[in-house]
Amino acid sequence: MKIGFFGVGHMGGPMAANLVKAGHEVIAFDLVPELLNAAVEQGAKAADSAAQAVQGADVVISMLPSAGAVRGLYLGEAGVLKHIDASALIIDCSTIDADTAREVAAIAKEQGRVMIDAPVSGGVGGAKAGTLTFICGGQEEAIDRARPVLECMGAQVFRAGDNGAGQLAKICNNMLLAIHMIGTAEALQMGADHGLDPAVLSEIMKASSGDNWSLDKYNPWPGVMENVPASNEYEGGFAVKLMNKDLGLALQAALSSQSATPMGNLAKSLYAAHGNHGYAEKDFSSIQRFFRHKE
Repeated sequence: MKIGFFGVGHMGGPMAANLVKAGHEVIAFDLVPELLNAAVEQGAKAADSAAQAVQGADVVISMLPSAGAVRGLYLGEAGVLKHIDASALIIDCSTIDADTAREVAAIAKEQGRVMIDAPVSGGVGGAKAGTLTFICGGQEEAIDRARPVLECMGAQVFRAGDNGAGQLAKICNNMLLAIHMIGTAEALQMGADHGLDPAVLSEIMKASSGDNWSLDKYNPWPGVMENVPASNEYEGGFAVKLMNKDLGLALQAALSSQSATPMGNLAKSLYAAHGNHGYAEKDFSSIQRFFRHKE
């Protein structure tokens, strides 16, 4: 297929590269020249403009940092929605609020186009390995059309419901992720404060009722697990500022439904404080440092 791809940063870049590896023709566009050049080195073709990226595309994929960016790309003065062929499928993989996802999809439908939201879980590592989980919102037929493309970039594709449902499911997941990462970090710190080896304690908790994804796949204590940000000065991975964004979306969703999310609210406060102490660009597992004793 010919695929127009917008946003080739930490997540979008590897995703586009995996589409190229699967044999698709990827026409990429990004406002950051360095990112676009890196995508070209991985086999994508560079578009000179957003409109050029969607010309003749069978599928259009966007992986953008905010709702404003998504709205601007599709609906702005130079919006590309009107340039996308009516037969093409539009897949937005950005993590944004459900209302914006519904709004843009509804306008696309009014203009005779099909759009789904398909935010991802799995982080940069999953994007590079092609093992992402796609959490989709949209008509079942549209998600079935998207599966062959999404499966080039991920291992699992779920339909959460109609447009916007993918975004809601994603922020529920990320709120839980933040909560169990914080719990894991403070438990490891308390053990270390009493002289326990964090590596041994991790194995004990993994074999016990405290087991969770943060322990199994993303241990926050430096040196316990290879190839995770904690063992690389918390570089790479999912930035604290992005976790803060997602927790803000979760708080917004909770307010709109009057849901009680005291743990999610506390997680938002802790990550906001952590980011304000110079960790905004570090991986979210760096919350481990929030709990260490001052030297």
